[in-house]
Amino acid sequence: MDFKIWRKLSQNEIQQRVFGAIDQNVNYENENVLGIPASYLDDKVFNQDVSFLKEAPFISTLVKNPNHIGCHTQGKSESFFRGTQEIEKELMELIAVDILKAEPKSTDGYVASGGTEANIQAIWIYRNYFMREKGASPSEIAILCSEDSHYSMDKAGDLLGISTIKVAVDEKDRSISKAAVSAAITADRESGMKYFIVVANMMTTMYGSVDEISAYTDSLIENEVEFKLHVDGAYGGFYYPFSNRDTDLNLSNKHVSSVTLDAHKMAQAPYGTGIFVARKGLLQYATTDSASYVEGADCTLIGSRSGANAIAVWMILQKNGPFGWMEKVFILQKRTQWLCDELNRLGARFFRDPNSNIVTIEAEYVSNKTVEKFGLVPDNHHAPNCYKVVVMDHVTIEKLQLLLADLSR
Repeated sequence: MDFKIWRKLSQNEIQQRVFGAIDQNVNYENENVLGIPASYLDDKVFNQDVSFLKEAPFISTLVKNPNHIGCHTQGKSESFFRGTQEIEKELMELIAVDILKAEPKSTDGYVASGGTEANIQAIWIYRNYFMREKGASPSEIAILCSEDSHYSMDKAGDLLGISTIKVAVDEKDRSISKAAVSAAITADRESGMKYFIVVANMMTTMYGSVDEISAYTDSLIENEVEFKLHVDGAYGGFYYPFSNRDTDLNLSNKHVSSVTLDAHKMAQAPYGTGIFVARKGLLQYATTDSASYVEGADCTLIGSRSGANAIAVWMILQKNGPFGWMEKVFILQKRTQWLCDELNRLGARFFRDPNSNIVTIEAEYVSNKTVEKFGLVPDNHHAPNCYKVVVMDHVTIEKLQLLLADLSR
């Protein structure tokens, strides 16, 4: 893989960069800043004098409490926090160019509260785009996604007052087909739908399944339907581009307008580190003009957000470096394949996309005792059909062997 921006940094380089950024931010203690409705963390609870903070850039950023309201890739932002905002800006360009294959300086984005917010952000933008540019009414706009898509699609439809249409998936391999997409489009066009916000999955939360993007785009183009396409890589965004280098679920695909990633899943960042990346020119459809007191305005769903979360993701990626990240995914792929080989030896039926680290085992092979003992997650808590195993960094072969021993009884 060709990496244009991403490189591995030493711990010393990371510390110098983050502490230098903090020094460029407002200092509530030493400066006469009176107009900001915020301060550093309450020093009666969070001791700011402890010596370990000098070696802890993330914790130091938490204590200093920078607000990263707005979207810094667009230019002007709150100048009080310009130092750490610059690191977030660098982070977004690294992700867009070296993971999502965008052209340099061609995207905007920010660190959201999670994948749900990032998905809703995308759908909000495209709903407004169709309404402003095409004169569409909400009743003419629909979200189009698979049956296996995340529940944030239903949330988005409810919040934004538009329909959510689910495309049937194959029960065996969890795939969508061009025929299934065409059937959904035809039925909904007959009911008055004219514009579609398509959400393609880059590893679903339950199955780790991946949508064939051309199943959507070929059908939509043939049916002469207007659409905008978002990729939900909340689970797979920091994994799938490295396990399948030939994927077109990224911004090298002309049909893709935006992507969600979640650093608090495979990147092991603190919760509250969803990533939203969109092509330039789109965030204007979510800009809130009434946020006049915010320098640079606000085009995000969440508004105020912790700058420390952006620092955490930047630190993780820089500490690992691109080749360290490739090795991380390679090891997890090998562990997952080992589990699949052992399940085949036991004769247990399961599903796994070959480029995924999620293995979903059919419920008949899993006892309630095993579910409780190993914290397995069902597809449906009311009537489970299957349970998933997610091979994360802490899920070693030794732990998987204990699960297999239980399954073989």
